[in-house]
Amino acid sequence: MPFEIPSRYDPRAVEPKILSRWEEKGWVCDPRSGKKPFSIVIPPPNITGRLHMGHALNNTLQDIVIRFKRMDGYEACWFPGTDHAGIATQAVVEMELRKEGKTRKELGREAFLERVWQWKEKYGNEIIQQLKALGCSCDWSRLRFTLDPGLSRAVRTAFVRLYREGLIYRGEYMIHWCPRCETALSDIEVEHEEVDGHLYFVRYPLEEGDFVTVATTRPETMLGDTALAVNPHDERHKHLIGKTAILPVLGRRLPIVAAEEVDPEFGTGVLKITPAHDPVDFQIGKRLGLPAVNIFNPDGTVNEEGGPFAGMDRYEARKAMVERLEAEGLLEKVLPYRHAVGHCHRCHTQIEPRISTQWFVRI
Repeated sequence: MPFEIPSRYDPRAVEPKILSRWEEKGWVCDPRSGKKPFSIVIPPPNITGRLHMGHALNNTLQDIVIRFKRMDGYEACWFPGTDHAGIATQAVVEMELRKEGKTRKELGREAFLERVWQWKEKYGNEIIQQLKALGCSCDWSRLRFTLDPGLSRAVRTAFVRLYREGLIYRGEYMIHWCPRCETALSDIEVEHEEVDGHLYFVRYPLEEGDFVTVATTRPETMLGDTALAVNPHDERHKHLIGKTAILPVLGRRLPIVAAEEVDPEFGTGVLKITPAHDPVDFQIGKRLGLPAVNIFNPDGTVNEEGGPFAGMDRYEARKAMVERLEAEGLLEKVLPYRHAVGHCHRCHTQIEPRISTQWFVRI
């Protein structure tokens, strides 16, 4: 009976047989073969769900390269693996918990970790089966997970070696911080969204009498002010440089300094400097040796530096500060103001600029 070629390719009828044969044979690379080695470490997919078309394309291209090298006489090895993707995995597991009416904090650390490992076992294994179903010609005996003991030790060893060789060092830097996830975010993990807010014009008393007006979108961060700044070329305010203002509510003495970064066109042309909560202020503060007063706990509530506002959520503190300024006759006016604000791409919480100890590579 002649063999009939199907009019349409059916992967379900073909691929499982090939995969079964691949696994039965246990084909692996042989580092003692004497052939010239060639290897690819698979960019490990995150264990946050199932593979998508991007993974399929990515892995197809790698498979083409590894098969070509294998046919070209190399001892070619494609190393498979999956990645823990710490915060991304936390976010999806928390999403599942919300469906059950629970939070990670209610669950507690140990129980939450157990749920995350359960997620890893389910979706990490699904991803591997999907890669196999795609026909990825990996050496499956070399499968690794980024939190395997050997890999974790290798990372620690590399860090210590780089540190001892003076190639990495630690220092304080302004980062993006998500108060809900309680983690640092990279620039690409921050989504800037236009929001309707307000511009608050606040009067700061001068030590010698009178006052100077400052415009701010975040009056709650006044609690962390350590200076006021004006542009040295702004004729309206040059006379203020070297004088001292008094921080409303807390009474902290604030030197008035010169800084080229101040935009004379924004607000009143006088900028409040809060080095612990604004990237520009952080740089000005470093250059001028100003103290950095952090007023927020990691969860976005005001800490003990906030005086009467300690314990409040940042938005509650904003409302309370505005009411206090108004009661003391220090709120000049409030204008509607639309501006771009950074949000966490995972949970869409408004991010906080925050000083953190970070690793740097010496170039």
